[in-house]
Amino acid sequence: MVLFLSALSGCSRGDTSRPGLSRAEIELAPEGAAEVPALVQEARERARREGRELVVYVGASWCEPCTRFHDAVKAGQLDATFPALRLLEFDLDRDRDRLAAAGYASAMIPLFVVPGEDGRGTPLRIEGSVKGARAVDEIVPRLEGILAQARAAAR
Repeated sequence: MVLFLSALSGCSRGDTSRPGLSRAEIELAPEGAAEVPALVQEARERARREGRELVVYVGASWCEPCTRFHDAVKAGQLDATFPALRLLEFDLDRDRDRLAAAGYASAMIPLFVVPGEDGRGTPLRIEGSVKGARAVDEIVPRLEGILAQARAAAR
């Protein structure tokens, strides 16, 4: 378990002592035939060098909890909670097959997964949320939970 969690920088919640680590950010995964594990490995290495935590995020434009969460990140509403978080975002409709082949299949979205060293999905994941105004509030503590588990295992 420690192997796939070593990408986490060990930043504690609210640690903004490093320059540039004051905002959660979303990086859109590129379209195309590139293998998901290779894309995720590259993103993990970049995040690690920058002192960020990487989580693979799968959503869709028609998913209300997905759009609410995405909009909250873009608006800076989650910066205090996740100042060092980088989400590598995939679109379920566009990327479904290549995500499933890489271990990122799920029954519900949004899906958040701490990736492994090999770029594949791990058991540290959460999926689904409630609809409506409470969606972000429902996702945040669960996301904090998997990140805390990943940090603890990386020690």
